[in-house]
Parts: sequence; structure tokens; C-alpha cells
Amino acid sequence: MKEIFRLTLVLTVITAVSASVLAFVSYKTEEPIMKALQEEKMKAVRNVLPPFDNKIIEDRKFIVNSAGDTLEVFRGRKDGKITGAAFPVISADGYSGDIEFLVGVNRDGVIQGIEILKHSETPGLGAKISGEFREQFKNHSIDNTKVWEVEKDGGEFTQITGATISSRAVTRAIRKGLNFYETNINEITGGTDRLKESVKQGSEEKE
Repeated sequence: MKEIFRLTLVLTVITAVSASVLAFVSYKTEEPIMKALQEEKMKAVRNVLPPFDNKIIEDRKFIVNSAGDTLEVFRGRKDGKITGAAFPVISADGYSGDIEFLVGVNRDGVIQGIEILKHSETPGLGAKISGEFREQFKNHSIDNTKVWEVEKDGGEFTQITGATISSRAVTRAIRKGLNFYETNINEITGGTDRLKESVKQGSEEKE
């Protein structure tokens, strides 16, 4: 009986000490990890936005999309005027799970860059979505793209060989992201004119 009591006491002490150590390590590492993730995200935001001179971390809007999710939208400005926006997109149609990325557009909704933030696609195949594949979406918008699909589905974008599911998932999710931007453009830009409208107006003034 005494032996059982002794073993129980030892195990209890070991468990308590282990739990305390884990809690301490978690407390000490949580903030640095969160800071590193935030810095990584802001680097991605800077990569996909058009030129800007504002503090984008302070120029955010939180907008609810059609699925009921609240998206963090970063706005770039230059000389006080909106130059574009960056917003997150998540595809649930990846080969191995969700694919999370950022889409950056100018005020007209023309893509300036894509940054893949997180995915579990197959190394060497679907994982290529992080490479040159995403570059082909630059300068595309809903307006200037006839069929927003990969070539295998009759569209304009070249799928990754052997990874059509991943390619299709990203392609279609980008289209949804652009729809989100178009739907909320006034809220995101504050109702400012689009670039093409400004250009048109400038041309008319010259005439």
C-alpha cells in the first residue's frame, strides 16, 4: 500500500513539474512566434501591393465576405490616395487541405501579386503553386479575362503538370477573391474613383 502511494506521489510530482515547464515554455515562446508570423504576413502584404507610402498596418478594414468570414483588408496609399488593396483568400479545394494566400490588386481590381501563405499540397507537384505558377495571374482582372479557369477547363491559365487539382483550386479561389473586392470596392477604397475612371476623366479634360 505504501509502495502504491509512493508511486502515485512520484507520478503526480513529475506530471506537475512537466506541466509547469510546458506552460512556462509556451508563455515565453508565444509572443515571439506571433511576432514572427505577423512580420511574415506583412512582408507578403508589401509584396503584393502596388507602390505605397502609408503605414499599411494602420490602414486596415475588416470586412465580412459572403461566407460570413471576417477578412483583414490592407490598403496601400500614395500621397494619401488609395493605390490598391491586399486581402486573404482561402481555398478549401486543395489536394491535401486548405490553401491560404494573399491577393494584391490595384484600385481597378487588376492583380499585382499573389503570395501563398500556407498549404499542404504534395511536395514537388502541388507545392509548385508557390513558384512561377502564381506569376501568371499578374495583370489579370475579372474584366480582362474571358474564362477564369485553367486551360484544362477551357480557361486562360496554365495548370501545373500532375497537379491540376491544386492549380484549379488556386485559380478559382483567386476569382472568388476578385469578386469579393468588386463587391466591397466602395467600402475598401472609401468610394474613390477607380484608376481607369481617373484616366478617362483626365483624357476628357485634355480634350
